[in-house]
Amino acid sequence: MSTPRVGLRCDASPRRGVGHLVRCLALAEEFLARGVHVAVFGTVERLPWATAELAARGIPLHPGPDSPAELVEAARQHHLDVLVLDSYELDPAGAGALRAAGVFTLAVIDGDSRGQLADLYLDQNFGAELPGLPGRLLAGSGYALLRDSVITARPSAPPPVTTVSRPRVLAFFGGTDAVGAAPVLTRVLVATGHPMDLTVIVGRPEVEAEVEDVAPGRGQVIRPVPPTGALPALISEADLVVSAAGTSTWELCCLGAPAALVCVVDNQRESYTRVVRHGLAAGLGELPELTAAGVAGRAARAAAARTLHGLLSSPQRRAALAAQAWSTVDGQGRARVVDAVLDAVRAAAVPG
Repeated sequence: MSTPRVGLRCDASPRRGVGHLVRCLALAEEFLARGVHVAVFGTVERLPWATAELAARGIPLHPGPDSPAELVEAARQHHLDVLVLDSYELDPAGAGALRAAGVFTLAVIDGDSRGQLADLYLDQNFGAELPGLPGRLLAGSGYALLRDSVITARPSAPPPVTTVSRPRVLAFFGGTDAVGAAPVLTRVLVATGHPMDLTVIVGRPEVEAEVEDVAPGRGQVIRPVPPTGALPALISEADLVVSAAGTSTWELCCLGAPAALVCVVDNQRESYTRVVRHGLAAGLGELPELTAAGVAGRAARAAAARTLHGLLSSPQRRAALAAQAWSTVDGQGRARVVDAVLDAVRAAAVPG
C-alpha cells in the first residue's frame, strides 16, 4: 500500500492543559520521521508556543471535528487512513463510527476507554492494565510518547550521586498549570527551610503573580520563568524536579530526573500511586489535600515539606530515584506505537 495519511485529534488550552497535544506531537514526530503525512485536528487556544511547535514541524492544524459524523467527514475530506483520538471530551461513539467507515482508529486513554470501540488502544501509564477491550491494547511505560527534544536529551546512564550545598530545583505543572499548583508547591518548598535555587515555570499571569508573592527564606532564590521549549535542558540541569503526575512523568523518567510528584487531578491518581510505590518518584500527596484549610491542610503541607527536605539533603536518595526512573522509560515508546499502527494498517490492506 502507499504511505498512509494520519490525523491526530486533540485539544489544548489554558483550562484543558497541553498533555494531550504534547503526546500527539511526539507521535507526529515519529510518523513524520517515517515519511508519513500528518495533520492535527482540534482546538489550540491561547497557546502561541504550542501552535509554533506545530508550525515548526510543518504540521497543519485543522479545526474540530467533534461529533462522530464530523470525524468521519473530516477523515474522508483529508483522505485519512488512520485517526488518533486523544480526548476525554469527544463522543465515545466516534471511534466506532470511524472504524465502520474504514478508518483505522487508535484511542489514547488513561485507565478508562470511555466505551470507545477502537482498533488499537494506548495507555502509556506505568503498570496499566485494562482487560476486555475489543481491540489490541498497548499498555505501560514501554509505550510512553516522548518528543524529539526529550529523547535526544536522554543521558546514556542515570546521573551519579552529586553533593551540592544549594540544590537546583525545577518546579513545573503542565504547560499551563491549569489547576494553579505552582504557588502551592513553591510555598511548600520554601517551608523546607533548605537552601535552594528554585526555578518555577509559570504558565499564566495570575500564577506568576502568586509565585512572585512568595518570600524566599535564607539561602533560597525563587525565579519564575514562562513556558519554554528548553524544558528538557532545565530538567537535566536540576538536582530535583517537582511536578504534576501527568504526561510529564514519563519525560522525567526518560531523562533520569530525581523527582517529587503531586497528584493534581483525579485521573492521575492511579498512575501516581503506582509510580510512587515502585520508587520512580517521591510522592507529595494530592493537591486538594495540600490546599485544604485547617489542621488537615497544615498536616499535608508539613508532610510534603518533610519529604522535600529529605530529598534536598540526601544526594543518595535523589540518585536512587533517578536510577529507577531512568531504567523504566527508554525513550523508544513512540516507535513501538507507530510500528504497531503501521503493521496493523498494512496487514488490513493485504487481500484475504
